[in-house]
Amino acid sequence: MKTDTFPIGIFPVEDALEMVLMFDQTGEISYANETVRQKLEYDKDLCGRHISAVFPNTFRTAEDDFDVESLKLGTLQNLVAYRKNLTCFPVEARIIKSEICPEVYICMATDILEKEYLGREIERIKQESQEAMKVKSEFVANVTHELRTPVNGVLGNVRELLDGNLDEGTERSLRVIERCCDDMNKIINNILDFSKLEAGKFNLEPRKFHFRNMLEYVKANHINKITEKGLDFFMTVSPQIPEYIVGDELRIVQILNNLLSNAQKFTSLGKITLEVFRTAQVNDKIELFFIVSDTGIGIDAGDRNKLFQSFSQVDASISRKYGGTGLGLNICKQLVELMGGRIDVESEKNRGSNFSFSIWAGVCEGEEAVLQRPDDVKNPLTFIQSEGSAENGSNLENVKTYGTQGNQENLRKTLSKLILCVEMENWEKAEMFMETIRQLTDEAPWEVKRIALRLKMAIQKENYEKAAAEFDALNRFLM
Repeated sequence: MKTDTFPIGIFPVEDALEMVLMFDQTGEISYANETVRQKLEYDKDLCGRHISAVFPNTFRTAEDDFDVESLKLGTLQNLVAYRKNLTCFPVEARIIKSEICPEVYICMATDILEKEYLGREIERIKQESQEAMKVKSEFVANVTHELRTPVNGVLGNVRELLDGNLDEGTERSLRVIERCCDDMNKIINNILDFSKLEAGKFNLEPRKFHFRNMLEYVKANHINKITEKGLDFFMTVSPQIPEYIVGDELRIVQILNNLLSNAQKFTSLGKITLEVFRTAQVNDKIELFFIVSDTGIGIDAGDRNKLFQSFSQVDASISRKYGGTGLGLNICKQLVELMGGRIDVESEKNRGSNFSFSIWAGVCEGEEAVLQRPDDVKNPLTFIQSEGSAENGSNLENVKTYGTQGNQENLRKTLSKLILCVEMENWEKAEMFMETIRQLTDEAPWEVKRIALRLKMAIQKENYEKAAAEFDALNRFLM
């Protein structure tokens, strides 16, 4: 078929970015668009040549017609196109038969040289990234091990000294060192866990364990600190959860410890609640749903997406005021996802937070019957209420309203605990009670708030005389 049979100007594909070739049953090229001519470095002398000049590895020069099956009509193929100077480049091509002229074949091809190059670069970068991740993981593992050794050495010696007869000042200093060592070990463990999770080398270790005993252990870890702050603590466990389940007990405890520690850290008034429910069952697997609620400082809606990011705090001042690396919730999120669940948060600024997460656990043989007994005689509720709780659990907003009976009673109780800490020079715990006083006086007249601010500054500077004076001044407003 001759070139002039198809005048170039009438083809809408002339300016197409894709290479378009037309050839007949003998392989003679009858049309090539501008892209073909540029890519293959031909002028108009490509027409009339055999298609094998462009694709010598795919087609052969022959006088006979093509075997239609060899053309693989309609199939996307990876071919090699040759330029006029016999250099080549890869293309993705599709050959179809013209519906207008059945004796004409149309080849549409796209240069994938850049695509292949980028693909190789991506693969190279991926391999380099994996190698860097491996080196980083090994480095973190070695560093954390090296850090843990001296920290545990210091901790062991401090505890040995604490067993002896010490004066009050020395014992207080050693207690601070002991706590610092414990905090350092927690940070080291978090970094190691994060590194393993990031490298995909973290493995769960499911086993059979007593579910309620595990919750009692978690409660024992936190109850003293919670009640020391004058907070209520509630724990509800659904009777439909069997006594024994199969899961990674250590990691479930780790998640709950993190969420309860955050709740205790950011809550000065009100209560903390832990609830556990069985929400679904598929064969021998059950879904457990946990809710940890508090009445603390809360989180703005726009900041919630930062919560589960690594090394991220909602506010930079949070880490300075409350401490933390910003790794805990990210680790919790990844652990929950490894257990087949998800973690979410609902919160409002100054109105507390609700963290919820679900996991899937195995049911032990013989425990299925327990799941069918919603009227189980076991008490599903554990309730712990501290003596300094907000009006014995009454409305929190009423307690925060300055001048109400509940507000004044809580202020008196908190001030008495604060001055006791000042007398014992336990400044860290005094600051904890000072945060409660700040919230209780948030709606107070300006002169009360000014005295509370001076009291806070005196405690932060560990100035006993000034703190005692401001305590007396604030206490006079409550008479």
